[in-house]
Amino acid sequence: MAKSLAPTDGVRDYLAAQEKKSLLRFLTCGSVDDGKSTLIGRLLSDTKQIFEDQLAALERDSRKHGTTGDDIDFALLVDGLEAEREQGITIDVAYRFFATPKRKFIVADTPGHEQYTRNMATGASTADLAIVLIDARQGVLPQTRRHSIIASLLGIRHIVLAVNKIDLVGFDQAVFERITEAYGQFSRDLGFQTIVPIPMSARYGDNVTSRSDSMAWYSGPTLIEHLETVSVEEAVVELPFRFPVQYVNRPNLDFRGFAGTIASGSVAQGDEVVVAKSGKSSRVKRIVSYGGDLARAAAGQAITLVLDDEVEISRGNMLVSPAARPQVADQFAANIVWFDEHALLPGRSYILRTETDQTSATVTDLKYRINVNDFAHEAAKSLDMNEVGICNISTRTPIAFDTFAENRTTGAFILIDRISNATVGAGMILHSLRRAENIHWQSLDVGKRVRADMKNQRPAVFWFTGLSGSGKSTIANLFEKKLFATGRHTYILDGDNVRHGLNRDLGFTDADRVENIRRVAEVARLMADAGLIVIVSFISPFSAERRMARELMADGEFIEVFVDTPFEECARRDPKGLYARALNGEIKNFTGVDSPYEAPEKPEIHLKTLGKSAEQMVDALEHWLNERDIAEDQYDNGGGI
Repeated sequence: MAKSLAPTDGVRDYLAAQEKKSLLRFLTCGSVDDGKSTLIGRLLSDTKQIFEDQLAALERDSRKHGTTGDDIDFALLVDGLEAEREQGITIDVAYRFFATPKRKFIVADTPGHEQYTRNMATGASTADLAIVLIDARQGVLPQTRRHSIIASLLGIRHIVLAVNKIDLVGFDQAVFERITEAYGQFSRDLGFQTIVPIPMSARYGDNVTSRSDSMAWYSGPTLIEHLETVSVEEAVVELPFRFPVQYVNRPNLDFRGFAGTIASGSVAQGDEVVVAKSGKSSRVKRIVSYGGDLARAAAGQAITLVLDDEVEISRGNMLVSPAARPQVADQFAANIVWFDEHALLPGRSYILRTETDQTSATVTDLKYRINVNDFAHEAAKSLDMNEVGICNISTRTPIAFDTFAENRTTGAFILIDRISNATVGAGMILHSLRRAENIHWQSLDVGKRVRADMKNQRPAVFWFTGLSGSGKSTIANLFEKKLFATGRHTYILDGDNVRHGLNRDLGFTDADRVENIRRVAEVARLMADAGLIVIVSFISPFSAERRMARELMADGEFIEVFVDTPFEECARRDPKGLYARALNGEIKNFTGVDSPYEAPEKPEIHLKTLGKSAEQMVDALEHWLNERDIAEDQYDNGGGI
């Protein structure tokens, strides 16, 4: 007879006991080489989480990569990448699970190097507690402060101040107290509920899981004692119901459900729910789960909700409690942690992504930068990599959110670069901006089509881009004259002319250039809405801003014209004497010299000017415009293109 594979009563009891244990998520953070990986390795070893074969491999790796002489290098348990072992540093976030008789733990080992701060922020985003390690020989360092500020911004309210390597300063109580006092002064305004300082030696295990015989002066808990007993349970289930819709499930005509994971609160069959963005209400007909229908579901459960009514809901919306609705706005204030090597520039368009929603967004105002050394608020026009600031953000379409202080899931977002698709920043929403609630689109009876038909033309925005001296203004001016002569209604927005009025307050820094193009793009959009053919002649050096301008216009309305003249030819022409001054260092931030120009990759019109006259360029432009109008007329008349 075959043996039964069913679990024994003992196994079932053990699994049931594990299920009932509370779970603590925490991370280790701090400056470089403060002993974060070593501490986690020591925790895993002392709580008997290492198998014999793993221990044997660790001993071999310690001889090959270790930095502790003949001792086992516990850091190698979590520094798994070859580059980490070769350099003796942590690069990526490593997650480890372990348990004690009292509690289960998920720990994130985060890197200390400044260039990997975004990885630390990733680990902190789901943590309940942070162990901030400090080398007793070094004291509080800038990266210690930066990680503490990020932990505070990301909602962590419990800190263990682990003063590590205390053995290297002779277990000196005065050193420990000095570091504790310095950290307390720095962090007093960060909003931490508890800060528990513990002197320890992660390498030798002092005060990690067992009390040290070398520090009789310390009477507080060991690290593991504190981790097992600290109360960090957030009453997520008690928060208002939030259900971000991830997917509309419609397998057949008889079933329409909304799939997702409950972010907070709970829901039961028959409960009234409201669509966050539209305000339409319905009742929960069914709660469908993998194991069958449920009577009730709570935060953290992945379910599909079926409603009584056919209300319109799509991915990115939320089903919420009618008694406590989230905010819905397109402008709000937020904390931003910047990750990218290229600075955050107000006015530049990014992709903002929440739990399930996504929209274009612009930082309209950088209110101030937070100094990580003293928490001071400093005026700034941009945020560099790893800097933290407070910003106002405007989104293309309204999003539903709670403040981050109220709900960490529905109050957080990331910013994505539109060109590289890289995550460049993380944000925590502070509050909506009141003006966002009072501003609405005014419906107008006379629209763009009527205005354009009266002028007997199709609106368009010809966006001329190229280096200074490439011939943009000359070609644009001749192009307008030719169009005007044929009875078309036009207007030129020229870079130099606009800076005498609308943009006279802007300089030539990257941030000012971005704002320069944003304003001009908005004006061009309004002129196109008036039915005009708009000719924009700006260097517009950054592809992100040209894409932003394109997205403001209707499909097919934005025509990028790349006036392609080599740098050497532009410098030779030097019609305004600017290249000579820039090359001599008299002009800063000059495009092509000490500020980059990002050439268009796929412009609608590519004008290679060498060996050709301006008149030939204009003929090519007019031919392109006539061909477009003919093709669109055929399409409108049903003939296709």
